[in-house]
Amino acid sequence: MIPYVLHVALLISVCLLFYKVLLQKETFYHLNRWVLLACLGLTFLLPLIRVPQQWALRKSQQTSVTAATNINRQPELSTSVVKAPEKQAEAVATAPPAETSVKETVVSIMPQLLKWVLVLYWCGVAAFGFNFLLQVAVLLRQAYKSPAIQDGQFRIVELDTDKAPCSFGNYIFINPAKYDWETYSQILLHEKIHIKQGHSFDLLLAELMLVFQWFNPFAWLYRKELENNLEFLTDNDVLNNNEVERELYQMSLLKVSVPNLSLRITTNYNQSLLKKRIVMMNAKKSNIHTTWKYFFLLPLMAFLMCAFNEPTAYRPPVVIKSQTSFDTSDSQREGVWSAKITGNKIDIQFRNEGDSHNHMSNSNFLVSEFSTLPRGANGDFKLVREAGSMNFNGKFDGNTGSGHYKFVTNPAYIQYLTSQGITDIEQSDELAFFLINIKKDYVAMLHRNGYKRVSKSDLIATAALGVNEPYIASLKKNGFPDASLQDLITGKAMGIDGAFISEIRKAGYPNVSFDKLVSFKAQGINGQYIAKFKNARAGTPGKKTASAKSKNNDDNADDMIAYKALNVDEGFVNGFKKAGYTNLSSSDLIGMKAVGVTPEYALSFKNAGYGDVSHDDLVSMKALGITPEYLNSFKNAGFKINADKAAGLKALGVTPEFIKSFKGMGFSDISLDDATALKALGITPEYITEMRGKGFKSNDINKYITMKSAF
Repeated sequence: MIPYVLHVALLISVCLLFYKVLLQKETFYHLNRWVLLACLGLTFLLPLIRVPQQWALRKSQQTSVTAATNINRQPELSTSVVKAPEKQAEAVATAPPAETSVKETVVSIMPQLLKWVLVLYWCGVAAFGFNFLLQVAVLLRQAYKSPAIQDGQFRIVELDTDKAPCSFGNYIFINPAKYDWETYSQILLHEKIHIKQGHSFDLLLAELMLVFQWFNPFAWLYRKELENNLEFLTDNDVLNNNEVERELYQMSLLKVSVPNLSLRITTNYNQSLLKKRIVMMNAKKSNIHTTWKYFFLLPLMAFLMCAFNEPTAYRPPVVIKSQTSFDTSDSQREGVWSAKITGNKIDIQFRNEGDSHNHMSNSNFLVSEFSTLPRGANGDFKLVREAGSMNFNGKFDGNTGSGHYKFVTNPAYIQYLTSQGITDIEQSDELAFFLINIKKDYVAMLHRNGYKRVSKSDLIATAALGVNEPYIASLKKNGFPDASLQDLITGKAMGIDGAFISEIRKAGYPNVSFDKLVSFKAQGINGQYIAKFKNARAGTPGKKTASAKSKNNDDNADDMIAYKALNVDEGFVNGFKKAGYTNLSSSDLIGMKAVGVTPEYALSFKNAGYGDVSHDDLVSMKALGITPEYLNSFKNAGFKINADKAAGLKALGVTPEFIKSFKGMGFSDISLDDATALKALGITPEYITEMRGKGFKSNDINKYITMKSAF
């Protein structure tokens, strides 16, 4: 699910970029509508299509873990999927190659780390899905509860609230008492066009997209662009009606401008994009020769398929390999070998005769395992294990040797595994069992500890990782009596043992789940990190107040994982304490770090004389790019300004220069509230000059504001 969801998110992002760069300013609104809908559908369909191998730009790669087997003990493994803070060793195990072991010896080890991500994702899907259904239910209830008038195919539902006019399906929702007859008629004309062209279908599709792409900011922007284009399209069709005057229609848009917007799944007569709509109404119509831009869509989609879709020829599995990679396919049951003796160990490489690249390796055979090694002349010797025997012929000159080998399976061993419920064993598996040296006692140990149903893949993984009885006992003893085989595999790979569990519990998480332990280990969270962070969170030394302790206790396991992921450490916390922020909650810290609020940023306002800035104001100001210099520019212009007011000014783009531009018009006492209203309504010195030219001679800025807002 996760790869598909991310693939869709990537395609949505690319399609949005394509639209905004090439098509957004074009006035082919109907064509833009179908392009946006087509792209929306393709983003969910394209990832499901496999492309021929020869067209694919994506290389087919195996995801593998590596092993280091040892004759005297079970090997140890640390996975390469996620790196722990300490130096992770390479993952261990042995298995056949991809081409013959997809169904037999492929071990799909899903990182436990992803489980909580999936839970979070589906919680979001459920929440946004419920919100979608709730919107539909509210509209249907309103449609049948309120009085209505049937006008042909349209049903006009009369409201008694200040909600903006809107439509959904064949329903038009409007408060007729709020508008004069001319405005009311234009609203109905506008909404009827929405209904005739089925715009509700577009918005429903966009809402369904958001249900499954709620985490993707580009999806929200995509929905907004789709909605905007529908409004441009409808405005254009309204103005094509000979009975509608452009100026009167644009003024009606301003009259309908109210703060209480309708539900997202409706087509709103009043959107918060009036300026854009008016600009597009007056924009020069696009030339037919610019339609060449649309033809880029097909090659773009084809390129994305070739670049990101999975090739048809090969599906990369998760394969367990040896430390230097080896092949346990049927063709490797006999071939040539070369070896080097180092101390009491023999490093042997196996390969097909005449093929120097196709080889397998196991560097942990002990000399004592072999019968007498032939020195100086060819001879026979063998390596015998429960799974079978490896018969060698060749010789050693000093510490190096070479020759031929042949592997022979022990039928009694295979019969035993079958009797223990380990089925579907093929010849390639037999060699894997031999090289990892999986003994009957190991299978019996797993059964003895409650793991009765062991697949051959789990058997290979647990044995290669060195999951032994003491390790199983340590997990059960430390609060995980029901640990599954996958938990054992992941835990051993990640280095999660009794000592680590005890360390985390002593650090303040006595009821930590196994999944959280995996996340802790993957993020590099240990007892020392937790202790340092909690000491920093506890407050100033010697001044641990009840509220500070409460905030400290607020740091649950999920918070700690978020801290580590965002690099929120004790230095970050101590920096804010020095800046005067001593009682920040976990959500405060995460929110500040997420938008880039640093202690230095907070101190810059304090040093500039703004000592009463709250952490919420810091977040909003950082998001808007507000600096002390911006505040000082107003202070130097004679305005008293605070952080809360600055956010509104910055959002609208109000500057001291904008305010000063009205002084030449005779307005020397404009307040910040006046400036906010002027900017929001688009009132400029040029507008005032135009109104004065039409006979409106008032020197009261509020009258211009009132007049503009009325129209």
